[in-house]
Amino acid sequence: ASLIGLARAVADGDIDLDPGADRDRTAARLLALPGIGPWTVSYIRMRALADPDVFMASDLGVRRGLQELGFAGGLSDIEKLATRWRPWRSYALAHIWAAASTAVPTTRRPALQLREEKSA
Repeated sequence: ASLIGLARAVADGDIDLDPGADRDRTAARLLALPGIGPWTVSYIRMRALADPDVFMASDLGVRRGLQELGFAGGLSDIEKLATRWRPWRSYALAHIWAAASTAVPTTRRPALQLREEKSA
């Protein structure tokens, strides 16, 4: 239903998802749609609207990526860290997500260690 509502709004011209669109107005219109929340709006701002300064500090991938990069702070620490990257936080976000994608989930690490011990 959320995707249909979004598609209808774009098709009707109520929402403009072009890189030159007014980002704040588009974000407000997206948030008014049922089922579209802040994470989705941030992602659309970054990808469709070419906003170079989006950062999703509470995103699980951000937390995992920063841990992989050696950063152990909490949410407020992440937000503070990200302010240093303005106005290019979208690029930092992409780098952090890439770090998260190469990380081995901590829930899998013990199983991997056990397999190594059994084969030795």
